[in-house]
Amino acid sequence: MGQKTIMKKLAFLLLTIFSILISAQKKYVLVIHGGAGTITKENMTPEKEKAYHEALTLALKAGYAELQKGKTSVEAVEAAIVLMENSPLFNAGKGAVFTNEGKNELDASIMFGKDKSAGAVAGVQTIKNPIKAAIAVMQKSPHVMLSGKGAEQFAKLQNLEILDPKYFWTKDRWEGLQKALEKEKRKKVSKNSKKHPDYFEIDEKFGTVGCVALDKNGNIAAGTSTGGMTNKKWNRIGDSPIIGAGTYANSQVGVSGTGWGEYFIRATAARTVAAKMEYQNKDIATASQETIDEIGKMGGDGGLIALDKDGNIAMPFNTAGMYRGAITESGEVEVFIYK
Repeated sequence: MGQKTIMKKLAFLLLTIFSILISAQKKYVLVIHGGAGTITKENMTPEKEKAYHEALTLALKAGYAELQKGKTSVEAVEAAIVLMENSPLFNAGKGAVFTNEGKNELDASIMFGKDKSAGAVAGVQTIKNPIKAAIAVMQKSPHVMLSGKGAEQFAKLQNLEILDPKYFWTKDRWEGLQKALEKEKRKKVSKNSKKHPDYFEIDEKFGTVGCVALDKNGNIAAGTSTGGMTNKKWNRIGDSPIIGAGTYANSQVGVSGTGWGEYFIRATAARTVAAKMEYQNKDIATASQETIDEIGKMGGDGGLIALDKDGNIAMPFNTAGMYRGAITESGEVEVFIYK
């Protein structure tokens, strides 16, 4: 056998092995999170763990079903987030936490990577599904963010479902507020303290929900929805409705964050992941992990999900756990809670 023949066979063998490796690599089309924080096995009942697994799975399948129909990544993100907003398990929509005044103030945002169009609402109290309102702002208004009563008026004009604020009341969240108020009475934090402020409730989790999807046309969309922080004051708004902080998407990658919003805003977290990939040629895993590490160094807690145009995902976090999951192009579901 001649040397040229041997070289050709070797090249063919290497090409075959490479093709097998490529085909074996999973391509993800949708990834979600349901909040990060002090989520540990010891503090989780089997019933609650099962409930979270089921809710995350249903959200993944809802988004996946839209993609399978040939719908856009925006529609897939909407389907997944609406299911989580309608569940009392997550701090978004129905499960939103209470403010210091005993109200629910909801935020949400969406971004479509193809043309970088975006929409957001902040501080709304009567819109059943804030993610739908964010999408309406993106698609049917000349603006990017609307807040409070104006956002609610706009949502009503778009025939979105408007409810009595009592809809958002849940026993668990109300008890969470009472516990936070009691803590506030017992403990004072100085202005110079680096600890969490009095209104900041960190005992369980940051329940913000988010989703990033990649549709059959190769377009990425990212969305985020939240009820904010337990016992928040003065109409505080976190990173979730802020494009570039809690949500970002371009033609290469989509990102949604969950955590201590003040730090995600200061780090422009979601955009930073994309920038690291664009300007430093870093892969999605490295860019995402570095961003969370930087937030940690600043003193912030939380995590994020990211999905790139090739179907690669990253889900880093610096807390005890993060509700998260992904679904592949073939429909394989993966759901995780703990580290």
